[in-house]
Amino acid sequence: MAEFDWFNRETTEAQSAEDALAWAKEAYARLKAQQQGAPDAPLDTPPDTPPDISIDTPTDAPDVPIAPSLLEQAAAKRDERLASVSLPVLELKTELKTEVKTEINAELTTEIQLDSDFLWSAEVLAAQGRPAAQVSIEEIDWLGKLRRGMEKTRQGFVTQLLENLGDDPLSEQSLEQIETLLLKADVGIESTDLALDRLRLRMNEAVVDAAEAISLLKQELREQLDIPLGKQGIAPLLAPIKGRLNIWLIVGVNGVGKTTTLGKLANLAVRSGYSCLMAAGDTFRAAAVQQLQVWAERSGVAVIANPSANADPAAVVFDAIGAARSKNIELLLVDTAGRLQTKHNLMEELAKVRRIIDRLAPEAQVESLLVLDSSQGQNGLRQAMAFAAAAQLTGVILTKLDGSARGGVALAVAAETGLPIRFIGAGEGLRDLRPFNSFEFIEALLAKN
Repeated sequence: MAEFDWFNRETTEAQSAEDALAWAKEAYARLKAQQQGAPDAPLDTPPDTPPDISIDTPTDAPDVPIAPSLLEQAAAKRDERLASVSLPVLELKTELKTEVKTEINAELTTEIQLDSDFLWSAEVLAAQGRPAAQVSIEEIDWLGKLRRGMEKTRQGFVTQLLENLGDDPLSEQSLEQIETLLLKADVGIESTDLALDRLRLRMNEAVVDAAEAISLLKQELREQLDIPLGKQGIAPLLAPIKGRLNIWLIVGVNGVGKTTTLGKLANLAVRSGYSCLMAAGDTFRAAAVQQLQVWAERSGVAVIANPSANADPAAVVFDAIGAARSKNIELLLVDTAGRLQTKHNLMEELAKVRRIIDRLAPEAQVESLLVLDSSQGQNGLRQAMAFAAAAQLTGVILTKLDGSARGGVALAVAAETGLPIRFIGAGEGLRDLRPFNSFEFIEALLAKN
């Protein structure tokens, strides 16, 4: 039973909330009552036993032995190899079990408060047209984390913006100051120019006060983030298709949080009601497989890996597709190597993995998601360009927003790569990765402290 399906979270057109405070009070009363009425038993903790990914073999032998055909022999060898490289999630140590369950239950059972975080989160949800009777504690909690996580980017930015605008109408001088602030937040030249053009056009039509200027800026930045979605005609939320195989390649250079992100995606998928499997395709980085296993253990997800040093990533993916099909897995998450210093070899390996997927699973819904570290700012754009051709990128995942003063890079990524941002991470916790929502992101970016 899914806790809350983040992959298919309800989205509506943004609209003004008639009474955000009344909405917040109604939502708070319902969620408070729901929390107080919850049982004391642990809430939806990860299973201790992972799904069995072993290959089923017939147990009843025929009365008369029949020599297997060449095809049957080949299939038997393939199954034998698959069984040898399948690494089921090991039984967690008691201390680790306690740590994981404590972490998850703490997030679910922390008493909600009608504080500034709750009121801001309620205002954002209400402005999107969400009924107070349908929001969840998780949504409120995540928006509070996102707002706090964007604080480093917001510090100085919003304060200086409001100071520069003051009570005076928008002017060319204030536009220059806004330009400087946007560039400091790594919004990028193209996105900054587009935002200023919109403000300048409005300023030439009428007198624009500070409140209207900020509202126009928010609208322009939201539209910029959504441009890649419109160009490609795709849904705002990226979700695995139920009842069929979905394969998501997670790519990026070492150090951006790629394996950690994959582990969080697996947890998000399991809690949203999808069956999930991981493939340890990063066979070159030391301890990459072990790191992936730790994340798998935290969500009760199985891992396909090859324990051999410098194993062929394409072979691991080959075996993972076979395992996913045999168990009707809905989402296969593939970790990949990220050795940018050997760019040519890396890109060749990624292209090979992609060819294996296209050949073995032509019916699968394939996504290639680039993980970027927000704190790297514009450097991440160069990484995106390096990966784009070989990996056939379809989207971006931004990580470490909570530790970055350059959260505006999201706009630069969307404008200069044409790729939609699909997920964002704002924290180190297991649940600190969520599907990207442009409205909520811009509200958090330009929220008043």
